[in-house]
This record gives sequence, structure tokens and C-alpha cells, in this order.
Amino acid sequence: MNPIKQFLQLESSGGILLLIASALAMLCSNSALAPFYQGFLDIPFGVTLGPLSLVKPLLLWINDGLMAVFFFLVGLEIKREIVGGELSSPAQAALPGIAALGGMAMPALVYYFINRSSPEFLGGWAIPAATDIAFAVAVLTLLGSRVPQSLKIFLLALAIIDDLGAIIIIAIFYTSDLSLVSLGLAAIGLAGLFVLNIMRIERITPYVLIGIFIWVCVLKSGVHATLAGVAVAFFIPYRTKSGDVAAAPLSRAEHGLHPWVSFGVMPIFAFANAGVSLAGLTLETLLHPLTLGIALGLFLGKQAGVLIAVIAGTALRLCRRPAGAGWMQIYGVALLTGIGFTMSLFIGGLAFPDPALAAEIRLGVIGGSLASAFAGYLVLRLSAASPASAPQA
Repeated sequence: MNPIKQFLQLESSGGILLLIASALAMLCSNSALAPFYQGFLDIPFGVTLGPLSLVKPLLLWINDGLMAVFFFLVGLEIKREIVGGELSSPAQAALPGIAALGGMAMPALVYYFINRSSPEFLGGWAIPAATDIAFAVAVLTLLGSRVPQSLKIFLLALAIIDDLGAIIIIAIFYTSDLSLVSLGLAAIGLAGLFVLNIMRIERITPYVLIGIFIWVCVLKSGVHATLAGVAVAFFIPYRTKSGDVAAAPLSRAEHGLHPWVSFGVMPIFAFANAGVSLAGLTLETLLHPLTLGIALGLFLGKQAGVLIAVIAGTALRLCRRPAGAGWMQIYGVALLTGIGFTMSLFIGGLAFPDPALAAEIRLGVIGGSLASAFAGYLVLRLSAASPASAPQA
């Protein structure tokens, strides 16, 4: 099967499952199941070995542990695209790269403008900056052949660069007090991965074992533990000793993990993080600067940033628009980039760990993402009255 087609199928199915998991979380949070839902997420779980202890509520194991697996897969996808995919040359990376930069900068500006009088909320500027690949692809899948393959590839590449930008933002802006000892031990682990890579070790097990060690070190270091997943991914060999890409550890790890992440990790994360109680919901909550900043950053900021960047890039001849795609279709995809969901919820939790702000964050993310999804679908549906003639992914 075509790798892009396989990727799209997994992401679209995963996006539908994400929606179901989110709906279940909302149902549990607004019914008699609410105490059981919260109690389940608060269950302490840990491992103790002599003086070493790692005990966290189940919610943090999901956000720090399972999401490290998600970020590991993201890291594999980024490396694959940079080494031999849609981002492997400046010409190929120009369009999604320029669009991604605009799509990260404008939402931050919209968020800042709305929260400029509330300095205590300015730390959340990055919440609306990323795109949820699974949800966006799920919407594209509903449109079938009405969307040309070039536009689907453009969205995938843009979202992958978005993820890379979000990873850099998390590493720089959302770290706590650093432990140099833990970081030093993590660096030793990375050196071990470097040696394995140079030696072209093709068994995945040694990388996984060292990766777990690095994850524990990063967890204790003050840097967010999920970044360990990305760091480990960059050391997984892209080719075998004979030059085979399909049989290489990176390809095998990516194909093996993708179903587990799409149908397991991400729905579990959505179920644990999308639940928001609507009891006592007021107009004040909906108009809270944090809620508005996130929602409008996703809905207005993402579409404006991506569209302006693409128009400027093509006008300056820095890039070319996707083959077979009209400007209305590009605008529709720009709208879909406002579906921030998974990464936005994740960054929201890092920026504002105070549970008192959880409702505002979740309402902003869900509201902005749903508005972007519906608007993007309508624009793409109306802009393609007949199926596109371009070959499909």
C-alpha cells in the first residue's frame, strides 16, 4: 500500500476515535459518572526501587508516559520526512514550512492581543499554535476525492512542521527548574543511542531500553518527559546497512507503533483530558480572555496565518501552491489547521497546571477546533463541486 495512503487511513480512523473518546469524556464529566471519572484519573500508580520512587496519578502517567510514545512516533515521522520525504529538499519544504511559520505566529499574536491586559495568562500564547493531524485528516477523508492529493500532502507536511515547532516551544518555554545531574545522565543515554546508530544496530530492543532510561532521566530533570521520545526517535536508523529503507528500524518502529498510537494512546489522552464539566457554565466563562484567546487563536489566527503566508510566499516566488488546488481549497485547508485539539490540550496543561483553569482551556480548545473543522469542511465541500482529477492518496 502507498505509505501516504496508509498514513491517511490510520490518521482518519484515529481522528474519528478521538472524537468518540472526547464525547465520552464530556459525557462522564456531566453525568453521575463524574466522581468516578475524576477518581479514576487521580488513582496513584508508581514504581519503587530502593530509595528511588516514581509515583504519579494516572492522569500524569498518561500525559508524561503515554504521550512520550506519541512524541516518539512524531519524531520518527519528522525524521522520515526530513531525510527522505516531503521535507527532504528546500524546494519541497518551502511551501509547508512558510505556511507553518505563519500558522504558528498569527495565533500567538491573536492570543496576545486578547490577553494583553491579563499578564497572568500570557504564558498560554503557544496553546493555539499547533495542528492536530488526526482530526484534520479525518475531515479531509470525509471529502474523499474532492480534495486533490497534493493538498493532502501539503496539510500533512504543514502539520508535521507544526509539531516540530511545538516540540521546540515546549523545550524552550515550558520547562521547570533543571537538574543538571539528570540531564547529564540523559546525555549519556543519548551518546549510547548515537553509538548504536553509528554501528547500524538494526534490532529495536537496545534503542527502546536506552530510551526508557533517557525518559526517566528527562522526567526527573525538569524538562518535559515527552521530549525524550523525540530525542530517541532522531537516533533510530533510517536505512539498514544494505541501504534498505523499508526494512530499517525507523520504518519498522513507525509502522508498528502507528496503530497503537492512533487507536490507543491518543484516544486515551483525549478521554483523560477532554472532560470538562458544564455545570455552572456562564457567559463569563465563555468570554474569559483565556477561553477567547485560545478559541480565536485557533479559528482566526491559524487560518489567517497560513493563508497570508502562502499568498506572500507564492507572490514572492519562494514556493508554489499545491498542484491542482485552487485558492478556495487552500483556504479550506488553512481553516483545518485550526483544529488544535491534542497538542493544544497538551500545551495548555503545561502552561496552566492549575485545575481551576482547566475548563477555560478545554472550552477554548474544543470550541476553536470544532469551529475550524466545520468551517474547513464547508469551504472545501463548496469549493469542489466535482471530484478532483488529481490522483488520490
